[in-house]
Amino acid sequence: MSAPQHPTEPAGPVSEATSGAVLSPVPADVGVPAQPDLPDPDADGADATVEPVDVAGDEDDDGADDLLVREGDVAGDYLERLLDILDVDGDIDLDVEGDRASVAIVGGELADLVGTDGAVLEALQELTRLAVAQATGVRSRLMLDISGFRARRRADLTSLAAETARRVASSGQPERLSAMNPFERKVVHDVIAGVADVHSESEGEEPNRRVVVLPDR
Repeated sequence: MSAPQHPTEPAGPVSEATSGAVLSPVPADVGVPAQPDLPDPDADGADATVEPVDVAGDEDDDGADDLLVREGDVAGDYLERLLDILDVDGDIDLDVEGDRASVAIVGGELADLVGTDGAVLEALQELTRLAVAQATGVRSRLMLDISGFRARRRADLTSLAAETARRVASSGQPERLSAMNPFERKVVHDVIAGVADVHSESEGEEPNRRVVVLPDR
């Protein structure tokens, strides 16, 4: 998720670009089961022998990678228990993408775990992050996907951002996109950063924070 950015008010008229379905804020009454108790962290789970190296930075990288793998393992155990409680079939895939752990639930009938506009998915991601933080003692930025919802949303937002950037570069007029969650805003910012003659900023407060695409002056 992107680092918070100070909103700035673009000069001149600003048009509104629609982004299709946007994840709604998680409703307070989302029916997510109570978090099961997690086992205490396994003190023997990180005892792999590490050969000494000359560069201290390599040791730091190894430690960060080990933590991300540990996050994925804890998240996988937590979600397996949750699926058992809900009596829902699904396979759990673990990965590390960049600087965060990535967990995906695939297979089975999982639409109820995604919810309308991904609302239940967002709630489950927060619960999973809390479970990971409880086990590791470190705040988690883990990403959870279910049935490819985020992957499809990423593709849609990539197309939207590229098209908006082309319009702004051509017209010289800024455009505001619909309100998005942090994951969606980061996708848009990453796309805009790769387009010449335009840049992007975020404005507003959650849950109505949005991306503004502006021409370079």
